[in-house]
Amino acid sequence: MAGKIASRYANFVASRSKLVIVGILLLTVLVGAGVAMDDTEDAGLGEFEIDSPETEASDFIAENYAQQEGVISQIVVREEGGNVLTQESLVAGLDFQLEVREDDELAETLDGNGFIGLENVLGTAAYFQAEAGDGPPPEGEPSIADQREALNSLSEEEFAQLLESVLDPDAELPGGEDPYQFLPTDYEPGETTSDARLTLLLQVDESGEDEDPEAAYDAQVEINQILDTYFDDAFMFGQGISNEASSQATGDSFAIITPFAFVMILLVLGIAYRDIIDILLAFAGIVAVLIWMAGIMGWLEIPMNVILIAVPFLLIGLSIDYALHVVMRYREAGYGRLDVQQKESDAIDSEMRDAATGGDPTTNISPEFRIRAAMTVGLASVILAIAAATFSTGVGFLSNIVSPLPAIQDFAVLSAGGILATFVIFGALIPALKVEIDTFIEGRLGRSRKKPAFGVGEGVANRLLSGVASFASRAPLAVILVAFLLATGGAYGATTIDTEFNEADFLPQDPPEWTSNLPGPLQPGSYTISDDFEYLSNNFQLQGGDSESQILIRGDVTDGDVLPAIDDATSDIEENSSIALRPDGTAAIDGPHTVLREVAEEDDELAEAIADRDTTGNGLPDDDVAAVYELLFDIDEDAANEVLSRDDDGEITSARLIISVRSAESAQTITEDTAALADRIQTNAPAITAVATGAPVTESVLQDALLDNLVEAFSITLVVILLFLTLLFYSKYRSPELGAIVIAPVVAALAWLIGAMAILDIPFNSETAVITSLAIGLGVDYSIHAGERFIDERERHENLDDALEASITGTGGALLASAGTTAAAFGVLALSLAPPLQRFGIVTGTAIVFAFFACVTVLPCLLVVRERIKERFSKA
Repeated sequence: MAGKIASRYANFVASRSKLVIVGILLLTVLVGAGVAMDDTEDAGLGEFEIDSPETEASDFIAENYAQQEGVISQIVVREEGGNVLTQESLVAGLDFQLEVREDDELAETLDGNGFIGLENVLGTAAYFQAEAGDGPPPEGEPSIADQREALNSLSEEEFAQLLESVLDPDAELPGGEDPYQFLPTDYEPGETTSDARLTLLLQVDESGEDEDPEAAYDAQVEINQILDTYFDDAFMFGQGISNEASSQATGDSFAIITPFAFVMILLVLGIAYRDIIDILLAFAGIVAVLIWMAGIMGWLEIPMNVILIAVPFLLIGLSIDYALHVVMRYREAGYGRLDVQQKESDAIDSEMRDAATGGDPTTNISPEFRIRAAMTVGLASVILAIAAATFSTGVGFLSNIVSPLPAIQDFAVLSAGGILATFVIFGALIPALKVEIDTFIEGRLGRSRKKPAFGVGEGVANRLLSGVASFASRAPLAVILVAFLLATGGAYGATTIDTEFNEADFLPQDPPEWTSNLPGPLQPGSYTISDDFEYLSNNFQLQGGDSESQILIRGDVTDGDVLPAIDDATSDIEENSSIALRPDGTAAIDGPHTVLREVAEEDDELAEAIADRDTTGNGLPDDDVAAVYELLFDIDEDAANEVLSRDDDGEITSARLIISVRSAESAQTITEDTAALADRIQTNAPAITAVATGAPVTESVLQDALLDNLVEAFSITLVVILLFLTLLFYSKYRSPELGAIVIAPVVAALAWLIGAMAILDIPFNSETAVITSLAIGLGVDYSIHAGERFIDERERHENLDDALEASITGTGGALLASAGTTAAAFGVLALSLAPPLQRFGIVTGTAIVFAFFACVTVLPCLLVVRERIKERFSKA
């Protein structure tokens, strides 16, 4: 029954090819029109809604505490083995700031003076010192020009005295800025030399909601260029700098990769097809599939997100595979092992024969008839396998629509839609186009289109695949055992593989030395941003959302045990922690305990109130704390609002700790250290709850939730595919066990892939987990083709070995060409300068190779064992 349906379908496509072409092209235009409808914004991980204590705490802080506005980036001036605290260097820093402010476009992006650094602290101190003798002290902050003039006018001795006084740990400075926040963590307080210093660039954020401040980011790039003209060793780090470096590295990468990928694709496809027209047809089909994909995104208003990047690569891989199977079966049918005029005459439309012979059976068969008949037979022999692969993978991925994450729902819909598009294009449009093109070339131009299928005739590929078939027949159990042991090793690797998500892993790295031998236009630039970020994170206390975690404290916040618990926990931070340390060795943590002490140093009333309620002598109240907090709000409301929240009745509802962290550490490490600190506080103060939160923590929660959902989604995908294949093989062959046999190589390839990632030290996180979908999609496709071909060949051959060799050399040739092309095209991404592209190339190439290898080794051996078990039971 299924064979007749396939024959009729193939007959329709081949005999009415013009109608098929026009219909599908019109459909492609209709679907592709959705591109014009796509006005959705890109979706980031922040749009994934996860219910967790960490995200709930983040929402509470956003509603009850003032949020940092504007854009902050960091400027580092360093001199290895030297001193950047000289008058000349500090004045140069102010000159740099003045040049930036003189540019009207750059100045518009600055917040106030726009810069805060040690040069500004010293310039402000020099200004107030110079004005001290001329009447009352000046009001307000001096301009950068005033700071520069005051600092530059000092004599060498006056500068040395000023520097020493400013860096005195007990100094009280105008402006209130702590100079130590601009010095490295290894700086010794009181010293007047340092090999590096930090300056903050403050910019306004005039972007709308959910938009990036592009004007500020563009200005950062220009400001960084100005910086290079003032210092021999200085760098700037900010989101604009990071975006620019990543964009440039991606461009340089594709400039290097594209020629390699193009040559590799042409080489492999050229070897497989040996025909430029068939290669061009394959590329045309891929373009059509991608048009469908883009159209589906537009019509369904699917926003682009990081997960969807895997979809076009999955569709390209399936497209190449489908194209090769259709063309190779067509070649086999017309010129190879199948005699279309005798063995498959029932699949040939009598109308087609009459049109080709003029109704005279004695007339020689025309080229048009032979071509259409070959396509009818070839397409009929493979369309069911393609349909099964399409349906199983499509339904498998679509099953993820039940995911709670919108991005995975979009991934499910787009994957299923794209897979269906691949079937339509390569199951109908490309066969019809090939019939028309080959008919025109042979009938009108008189040029033969005779080409053997890859892997079938004599050649290296045929000998290689025949050897695989022979070995599978002789030692199937040995192959299965080795595959099982490797899969077991991969499963063990899954227990040890790194699952952390680190932003530093996405920064471009300096190109390898071999790129210097490339021709001039292909030589990439130099990228130090990864090293710069690591240096900045390890040596300075950073500011900004991504550089700070927080702890939200709720419950009886005024309980007497709370402040001592906070003070004890924050005073015992280890040096190897992701929590940053100040130059004096204390943890860079601000909270109610630090605010109380700082304000008390300036206000006697608060100091007296604390002393009256401090029974332990630690400088913090542990009795009637609510009264102290009320007084703090009366004296310095702004400082109190930073670390405490109140309701409308003035009751304290929460407290928070603001923790500077080393951003080069992974989000998971920062989360673990912050959560450990929160646990210690809550343990010593049972009346409250302490929850770790902040940008790095919520990012970690989102990434972990996304990874869990992806693993769950792909597990569901495999189960759904297994159930479908079991039902399919039962209905067609009354052999439900074939479903498990066909899916087994896919599972083995996945296990091998995870093990290889563990060996290569590639983390298994939300980024790389998405890529493993390729192993599922292509692995299932490969296995279905190979399994269906074996069953078909087994019916044609009495001998098991002959059937095995025919199936492996036939379908195996198309699979080898498909896997070789796809792995080569995507594998060259490993040469990229952008780490995400590197990982994508390595994991994708490895996944495809493993999927192919499992399909042509493990699957045949499983099928051989199945046949021998059946024979043994039949004899018994």
